[in-house]
Amino acid sequence: MPLDQPEPFTIHVPDDVLTDLHDRLDRTRWPDTVVGAGWEDGVPLPYLRDMIAHWRHHFDWRLQEQRINAFANYQTQAGGVRVHFIHARGNGPHPLPLMLLHGWPSSFVEMLKIIPLLTDPAAHGGDPADAFDVVIPSLPGYAFSERPITRGFSYAEVAHVLVQLMDKLGYSRFGVHAHDHGAAVMVRMNRLYPQHVIGYHTSEPGGEATSTPSEEERAYDEVRDAWRREDDGYARIQSTRPQTLAYGLNDSPVGLAGWILDKWYAWTAPPDGNLESSFTKDELLTNVMIYWVTETANSTARAYYEGFHPVPTGDAPLPGGPPPIQVPVGVIQVPTQPIERIPRSYAERRYADIRRWEELPRGGHFIVGEEPALVTNALQAFFRELRG
Repeated sequence: MPLDQPEPFTIHVPDDVLTDLHDRLDRTRWPDTVVGAGWEDGVPLPYLRDMIAHWRHHFDWRLQEQRINAFANYQTQAGGVRVHFIHARGNGPHPLPLMLLHGWPSSFVEMLKIIPLLTDPAAHGGDPADAFDVVIPSLPGYAFSERPITRGFSYAEVAHVLVQLMDKLGYSRFGVHAHDHGAAVMVRMNRLYPQHVIGYHTSEPGGEATSTPSEEERAYDEVRDAWRREDDGYARIQSTRPQTLAYGLNDSPVGLAGWILDKWYAWTAPPDGNLESSFTKDELLTNVMIYWVTETANSTARAYYEGFHPVPTGDAPLPGGPPPIQVPVGVIQVPTQPIERIPRSYAERRYADIRRWEELPRGGHFIVGEEPALVTNALQAFFRELRG
């Protein structure tokens, strides 16, 4: 039944789903491994065994449900799709509406720690004038949002859904912070619906190449090419054979955990080599649980397939490529991810109005969850001059 108006949503996974999970964890058939293998081979067997033992015997999903349900969760229909989202009102004179978009293999739970910092800055030593109304959707296909099963449900379609969601909440104009798949969605939103976007803040601006790259751009191209050789096998599989992969990930919680944790380690790149210096076991497993209990390993992988196989529109390509996007942009660059540290000249060919370009002292791909205070400071500074 379509949800014409947002309705409160409480997360409660049935007991039999948790019992089934425990049975599967108990019956894991472990593979062998090369002596001395480290993360370069994938998730090390001793590490994953330890993580799964914690998942089975110590992780408390009901406690995590309480933590998530402490925020105002909703579901509603937007753009023909049922969308789950968190909506947290700001405590200040004129809170600015701000949408936070996650990526893969993350989820809305990555953003939970930053909510109180953004909505109530005065309670954390800040200026109440910097308050935001925060909206955190689960992208279609993720978590508790609907899983589209029609071909051609692309990033542009997701952008349409999210604009409709924000309009339903009474926000005709709003700011956005996004990375990963969220950033891919925002390229389309910034082109198709720029009138709705007050400003766009991101750790992954992307950009446009040129036939005459600078020395800095050539150096970045070498980093990108090395990353494609060594690190983007996951994307190649998900963009070409997501259905085949889904049989294993949807059936094996250990397989799913390995697939997800591989990226959380590689893309966090903790300086001391210990992922749990950046995220606790419970934080990592809560994200894995979101994928497991909603059975969204397949639908989230399909986003890669749709991105690599767009449905033809019949529109002729624009001569010289699309024009630069005019939406005001703020960029944060994280130190541990060279592939994401795109030269500013690349980004300036895509975005005509870059207002801030900030180097963060620490953090990786999942920067909102890893360093919420740093991201909060950056967001407040960027949007301060855009508040009406």
